[in-house]
Parts: sequence; C-alpha cells; structure tokens
Amino acid sequence: MSDADLKLLDAYRRSFASGYEQVIAAIRSTVDYPPTGRPAKSTTSIVEKLHRESIRLTQMQDIAGCRLVVPQVARQNKVVRLLSKKLDAVVVDRRKRPSHGYRAVHLIAKGDSKPIEIQVRTRLQHSWAEFSEKVSDVVDPAIKYGAGHKQCERFSTGCQ
Repeated sequence: MSDADLKLLDAYRRSFASGYEQVIAAIRSTVDYPPTGRPAKSTTSIVEKLHRESIRLTQMQDIAGCRLVVPQVARQNKVVRLLSKKLDAVVVDRRKRPSHGYRAVHLIAKGDSKPIEIQVRTRLQHSWAEFSEKVSDVVDPAIKYGAGHKQCERFSTGCQ
C-alpha cells in the first residue's frame, strides 16, 4: 500500500468514532455491564484481515467495536435481547456456529450509519478467547483463523 492509501484508510477508520460513541452511550443506558473496546481497529489489523478474507473494506463489520463480559449464559441471553432491541442490531451467535473454537454472541449495530460490533461473552467464553489469543501470540497467529499447527487447531476446536 502506498502512503496515500494508508492515509485514506486511516481517515476511513477514524470516521467510525462518532458511531462508536453513540453505540457505547446506548449500551450504558441499557445494561449494567461496562463496555470495553476500541473506537477503531488498527490499520495493520484491517489490512491483515483484508488479505486473509475475501471481503471488501466496506463489508467489514468490526472496524469499531466493544465487548461486554457477563457472568453466565442466561445473563448473556438477556443482554443480547435488550441490546438487539434497543439498537436494532443484527445478532450473530457464534455459540451455535463457532468460528475456529471461538464462541460468543456478536451484535452488529449502526451508529452514525456505520457498523459497530458488540461482542457479548460469558466469563468462561472470555477466558477461553483470552487464552486462545495468548497461545496464538506464542505459537502461531494463524491459529486464530483456522490455520497453523494442526495439533493446536484440534485443541482450539475441542477435537481429539
């Protein structure tokens, strides 16, 4: 990518800040769990995702996002119901269709006409995701995306 392309990408990435703040405000007024996250994914992460997946930049739904960690599945279901109604969000349930062992519920909300991803995880799902991140950092980042060392891939999906 040229310097001009990187500047355009950075401007696009930063254009999500207002929508992110709108969604964060709606979350805070709806549930008692503090959202953590980032107003925009790094340009490096965006470029890597575009190389890894066959999507266009305008199709990415996680340029800006946040996460909520709740105690258990019953509370996760309640938070998802409340937020999906309040934000008119699309629900993507990775508990039913895990992605490389990853399980959580994602809501795609709109803020300032931009897609903002909200991950709702239980404490156990969060611990697993954090552990998986650490393993991929140490062993091979490709593990997170279904590639890399086969023994680690089997471990991450729970297969023997």
